[in-house]
Amino acid sequence: MQTSDILMLLGGLALFLYGMQMMSGGLEAAAGNKMKDILEKLTSGKIRGVLVGAGITAVIQSSSATTVMVVGFVSAGLMSLNQAVGVIMGANIGTTITGQLIALDVSALAPLITFAGVVLTVFFKSEKAQHIGSIIAGLGVLFIGMDMMSSAMEPLRDSPTFVSLVSNFDNPVIGILVGAGFTAIIQSSSASVGILQALAMSGVIGLPQAVYVLFGQNIGTCITAVLASIGTKTEAKRTTIIHLMFNIIGTIIFTIICMATPFAVFMESLTPGNVAAQIANVHTVFNITTTLILLPFAGVLANIATKILPDKEEEIESGYEVLHLYPIDGRAFHQVGLLSVILKGIENEVARMYKLVEENIVDAFDCIIKGKADTYEDIEKREDYIDYLNEEVSKYIAKIAALEMEEEDAAMIGSYYKILGDIERVGDHAMNFAEYARNIEELDEDLTAQAIEDIEKMRAMILESLRGLKIGQERDCIEILKETAQLEQRIDDFTEVMRKNQLERMRAGQYPLQVGLLFSGMITDFERIGDHALNIAEEYNVIA
Repeated sequence: MQTSDILMLLGGLALFLYGMQMMSGGLEAAAGNKMKDILEKLTSGKIRGVLVGAGITAVIQSSSATTVMVVGFVSAGLMSLNQAVGVIMGANIGTTITGQLIALDVSALAPLITFAGVVLTVFFKSEKAQHIGSIIAGLGVLFIGMDMMSSAMEPLRDSPTFVSLVSNFDNPVIGILVGAGFTAIIQSSSASVGILQALAMSGVIGLPQAVYVLFGQNIGTCITAVLASIGTKTEAKRTTIIHLMFNIIGTIIFTIICMATPFAVFMESLTPGNVAAQIANVHTVFNITTTLILLPFAGVLANIATKILPDKEEEIESGYEVLHLYPIDGRAFHQVGLLSVILKGIENEVARMYKLVEENIVDAFDCIIKGKADTYEDIEKREDYIDYLNEEVSKYIAKIAALEMEEEDAAMIGSYYKILGDIERVGDHAMNFAEYARNIEELDEDLTAQAIEDIEKMRAMILESLRGLKIGQERDCIEILKETAQLEQRIDDFTEVMRKNQLERMRAGQYPLQVGLLFSGMITDFERIGDHALNIAEEYNVIA
């Protein structure tokens, strides 16, 4: 093999990988959000999970990306471990579509395909046309790279050393280890299968040697999910264990079949003379058959994963901790669909924080109305937790905001940051109410019946406004914004009534000046809570 052949091989590999990236990026940009929405709303049906996992992976051309999304959703509490099993199995089926595309003998048309894609990308302003162009151009570049690699590896047929090395792939253990190791390095089973096809097309390796490498490639692709699960909760780590178990069990089954039966010969007979199609077909049969065998035992796989990785005491929800934030770094952030996982994790933490704020508002109003700050310590403890969550989630958002992303995604991240601030300030107002109640109690004074009546009316409006935001629930953001704006105006109007009533009580000498000043502060807090609720509704409208 001459230097020119090595350079051609490297160039072909570069074009192949770049073509895959272009095609995957174009597909994800064109349909990724829809695919993520489908995955996010997945129900518990195992068969439906398989179909959804296969469909999403076929579209975005990456089982690793789908599995990373699943790990993220499990980590964020949006999907159970049992739901994840079916999706992972489906992802393994969906990833075989790349090999089937490569098996199509269209290398002569590859330059034309690439040209058509570039024309769409460069000369059309429509975003959709550019995405489609990226898909088509990526496919063309992929085929050009395949053809270059295949041509560059043809001299290897005459190399006794390389032929001797490849002949060792007949040994199942060596073949599986080579396939797993290479795929783990490049983190893409689709790409490694494509390279195996190129090697086979050059005549260096036949199907009997390639099958074991192919089985190992299915194991090696699990490395991406393993890396994605680092730093996540135990439940998410179990997802990667299931992914590994699926491919290891499948490899054991098919290795036994290949050693005990003429399976490779049979697969060769289906598409004689087309070794690329033979490899693609084995890849498809491997994943479909393994899914059919293991799908009825999805619950068993989940239980085994739970026994391998049991719950840890520190993961029980107690004390101050964030539960749903997905750990990120600059590399992982660009995984397909990961931003959706990140945003859902933030939304869940915002919902936890909001729940604590709502509890404090309810208890603080009770303190004022009863004239006794008997739950003050509980309110104070929750306020500390609210401050903790605000700080941790804000730091997390700041870390994300520093990364490169689409303008629309950046706006969503910014809106969550603003929502956090408004919720935290509502919590501060609840703490102020508790302080007012304690101060009035220390003064040994009672609010008048009319003042209590006004506070109860205000309490109803504030709780209606806060609960109407439906944080952490399905919501019609436009309708909620409209209703919150109306409530905010009602709160503003009623604060004027309260101020007027308070002035009359003070003139009548119904309570001391100190109590009057505390009540004035209370009215200001009422008004500001309405403002913060409206701010939150406006930002959720941006996110929607």
